[in-house]
Order: sequence, then C-alpha cells, then structure tokens
Amino acid sequence: MKTDIEIAQEATLLDIRKVAKKIGATEDDLELYGKHMAKISDECIKRLESEKDGKLVLVTAINPTPAGEGKTTVTLGLNDALNRIGKNSAVAMREPSLGPCFGIKGGAAGGGYAQAVPMEKLNLHFTGDFHAITSANNLLCAMLDNHLLQGNELRIDPKRVVIKRCLDMNDRALRNITVGLGKRLDGVVREDHFCITVATEVMAILCLAEDINDLTERLGKIIVAYNYDNEPVTAADLKAVGAMSVLLKDAIRPNLIQSLENNPVFVHGGPFANIAHGCNSVRATKVALKAADYVITEAGFGADLGAEKFLDIKCRMAGLKPDAVVLVATARALKYNGGVAKADLSNENVDALNKGIVNLGKHIENLKKYNVPVVVTINKFVSDTDAEVEAIKSFVEGTGCRFAVSEVWEKGGAGGEALAAQVLEAIEEGSPNFKFLYEDSLSLKEKIETVSMEIYGADGVDYSPEANNALKKIEEMGFGNVPVCMAKTQYSLSDDQKLLGRPTGYKINIREVYVSAGAGFVVAIAGAIMTMPGLPKSPAAERIYIDENGETVGLF
Repeated sequence: MKTDIEIAQEATLLDIRKVAKKIGATEDDLELYGKHMAKISDECIKRLESEKDGKLVLVTAINPTPAGEGKTTVTLGLNDALNRIGKNSAVAMREPSLGPCFGIKGGAAGGGYAQAVPMEKLNLHFTGDFHAITSANNLLCAMLDNHLLQGNELRIDPKRVVIKRCLDMNDRALRNITVGLGKRLDGVVREDHFCITVATEVMAILCLAEDINDLTERLGKIIVAYNYDNEPVTAADLKAVGAMSVLLKDAIRPNLIQSLENNPVFVHGGPFANIAHGCNSVRATKVALKAADYVITEAGFGADLGAEKFLDIKCRMAGLKPDAVVLVATARALKYNGGVAKADLSNENVDALNKGIVNLGKHIENLKKYNVPVVVTINKFVSDTDAEVEAIKSFVEGTGCRFAVSEVWEKGGAGGEALAAQVLEAIEEGSPNFKFLYEDSLSLKEKIETVSMEIYGADGVDYSPEANNALKKIEEMGFGNVPVCMAKTQYSLSDDQKLLGRPTGYKINIREVYVSAGAGFVVAIAGAIMTMPGLPKSPAAERIYIDENGETVGLF
C-alpha cells in the first residue's frame, strides 16, 4: 500500500470555499490561506450561534505504543463514514506539533485513506497558529527579563520566575539554560527553562477561550513569577497583555480544511495530553456543533489522559456534554501492553494480547464512570489476524460495550460504516446522566488522588516536599476550586512507562505542582515526564527530504 504522504499528495482536493458551503459558510466568512485552507471569521461564528447544537462524539484510545495507534485516523474515518451514509458530520481536532513530526510518532493528520489534507501543510507550518503562540509566550518572557534589567519595579525574585520560554520542537538541550550572560546590558543572569509550545499556558488559554475578550482576560492572569514577598506577578502586571493579544488575534480563529473524502475538518489548537489538557479549542468545537449534526472530536493519547481531561476540564469549563465515546484499541497496543517488544508487534500473539487486554478493560471501566455510552473499535492493521480480532471482540462484548472493527486506514469512509452504525445507536441511547469524576468543592489533593486512584488504579499518591508546599500556597491564593491537569507518561496507566497492562500496588508520585491561572487549572507533574521532550536516537527527521520533483518524502 502507498505511504500516507503519497496518498495525501495524490488526493483530489476541493476548493475550500466549496467545503465551507457544507457548514453554511460563504466566501465572505473565510480568510483564505491558499486554495485548501481557511480561517473562519468572527462574523460567521456569531451568525451560527443561533443554530441548534449537533451531537458530540469523543474519540479516545487505550495506552499506545510509542508509534501511536491511529486515534486520529479513526476520528477522520468515522466522520467520512457518517457522511457516506447521509449524515451531516464534521471533525474538530488538534493541530500537529513539529516535535513528534520529526521525532518518533510522526504527524497528526490521520493515516492511510483516512486523513486530513493538505497533509504536508497541516503537519508543518499550517496557518501559523503555533508560531503566534510561541511568539506571544516568548514576548512575555522577554518583557519579564527586560523588567528585571530596567530596575525591577515589581520586585520580582529572579529565582522564582515560573514562566518558561518555548519552542515547537523536541530540544532537550534547552530544558535548563542560563540567560543574561555577558555585559550588564545583556540582562540579569538567572536560570531559565524551555518547554515545548504545546505545553505552554498560552496554548491552553487559546484552546479554552470563548473569544478574543476572554482570551485577553485569561492572558492577564498568567502568573510569570513571584516577588520577594512571595506574591504572584502576572502578565497584566508586566503590561504585556495587549501586545500578546495582538499576536494571537488571528490564531484564535478556527481553521477549516477537509478530509480525503472532502468533508469538513476543523483543526485548531494542539495541547499535548501527557503534559497539557490534550483537546482542540473550545471555539472550534462549538462552531462545529453549530455547523453540523454530528461532530467527531478527539483527545490525545490514552483515555487516562486525553479523555479524562476532555471530560473533567474541557467539558466542565465549556459546558459541553458528549453523546457517545469511541474507545480505540489495536491488537498491536494490546500486545505491547502484554509485554511484546515493539519490533515484534506485527507477529500474531494471542496469549500476549489476552495478557495486555486488561488495559482495555480498565479504560472501559473508567469511561463508564462518566455515564456515557462507550463504543469500542479496533483500528485494524494489515498484520492483525482473525484470531486476534476475535479475542478482542469477545472481551469487549463481555463488558457490555458495543464493538466494531474499523478499516478506515485501508478503505477510508467505507471501512468505517460498521463503526458509524454503532455510534449512531449509542447516541440514540444517550447520556442523560453525564457526570464529572470529581466536584469543584474537593481540595486539590482530593482531586489529584481521585484521578490517581479512580482512573490510574493507584493505591495512593506520594508528594514531594516542593509539591506539598506548592499545593498549600495555591489554595491560599484562592485556586483550590479549579480542576487538576495531570502530567504523566502516556505509555502506562501509572507514572512509570515500564508498568504496562493494568498495574497495581503502586503510588503516583507528584514531584511538582503549579497553577495555570489564566487557563483555569492546576498542573500536577507525575513521575519523570518532561515538558520539553527530546529526540530519539534515530529521529524521523533523518528520513524526511525533498525529492528531484520538489515533493516532500518521508513525512508521516
């Protein structure tokens, strides 16, 4: 079969103005980025507000292998399948980060015959949203360091700066740096840090903001440092908010592209789910709900990360309620959770699959706690055997969940019609009793412990002295009633990526806690997870190039 990029490059794309008609948008509603990409205008968004909301379907997954297992592929294929059977459906998904594109995982445009296109532009610079977010974040950092040099009127303690510079690239050498070296006018010498752009609070704010006014208000609340009196210093205190908003005024508008089958795909925002809240923008989701009868959205990595944050953070803040959840599993990931090495995942191994299937079972149990109907689907790989698929089907049906095989990677929307039928039945069943995992009134520790024990299956939580002190300070500052955003490895339910399957008899280790006051949640960092990833020994970047015809090769 052809590679993902070959399929994408050979696709016949519609002019984006024709795709926009499917969501009730005219040419005047679009800010065009060439023939196949556009931003949706504020005027269009306001006009759609009076429309009835469509049905919302969340696509999530079990804990993946390092290569990822096709959650976005299923999201896009399900959307094409619904359109094939006569439903008015659209996708609302995240923008890819350059970090994974050039690292291990690859891009985030789907795969095979279930992709969002133009694939190359989406996976690379797209409409410039990530560059705008990076610039706004780093402007704030520059203004902070300038303030330190120019007299430090706010009495900022240079040893208590908490804002990090950012870059949309995996670059471990920038995790810990020293700035201000050189002459006096080169700045105040202090330790500094970088995180990847998708882990910044600016990214989270853009994805949770309702409009430009809400965005501006949230930016002003970003805590950048603490002063010598242990009081927070904000972006508003540094008078940086206006300029940051200007940098983001275009980025806050949702982007519209299309699937391989020319159906509408909203792509906007891109926080990672292992170190941020892992969902596309509230704005894009709400626009899609007004523009289509069915909206298929995704949340990053496993359901222990992306789905939990979608349900407990995004839905809580935005007033959303999913009508169904699709849980993606693969024979490969189940075998990986059963102890099979990555190099051997294409070989049949029903015993290992049955050992690792407890991971799927735990995710099913977790999603049922939110009182939403769950459909389990197998993203079928060509190496999957009938025996492996039958073992998974038997297990899922034993849990009382709906089940369907997805063959969208190989067959596009036609390979997702069985899944679409199950999803429509689940929506008819409805989720009238949807509930959050925890209430706002719980303490921060109680929220962290609820997620750790209920979702991850831990016996409890251990806190570093620094985390304990931070939690006490954050609650004293008045942020005790906000949700928690857990940062941990995506490869395990635990905070140790080596504990696969359904680990028991362990505790979650919280080493650091900080408040994202503008985003409106508290981040708890567990285990060894880093907010600036590194490249692998043999990064994907080594195999990406432009051929003699000017075409990109190797991007996936």
